[in-house]
Amino acid sequence: MVTSALVAAGLVHLIPSVGVLGADTLDVLYGTDLHDNDNDIDILLRHRAVLFGILGIATLTAAWTRRLQTFALVANLASVASFVVIAVTGPDTTPAIERVTLIDAVLAVLIAASIAETARERTNPNSTAAG
Repeated sequence: MVTSALVAAGLVHLIPSVGVLGADTLDVLYGTDLHDNDNDIDILLRHRAVLFGILGIATLTAAWTRRLQTFALVANLASVASFVVIAVTGPDTTPAIERVTLIDAVLAVLIAASIAETARERTNPNSTAAG
């Protein structure tokens, strides 16, 4: 389960990394119209895309590197859970953001279950649960 959760999280975090290509790509990803906004928003979102790429690659690496798995699970849970909280407590959002919120909520449950499985394995080393 842990490997599957990390692969899913890594792939989900790689998707927005294409936003580094610019406003047109960001508009498709998030249902926005950055062409009418300040260039600072474009720069911030493109930098965010780079960070998601880094997180996605690190997470995929951790999927097959056991010593990195707990860190990757916690980092990904922090990422997706914080997005969900910000999205549901903020103002109305676009359908694209609502879709991201749903995906991140499902991923948060999967990651949390993987963290619980990892904790069980550490307290019961004879466990044969497979990732």
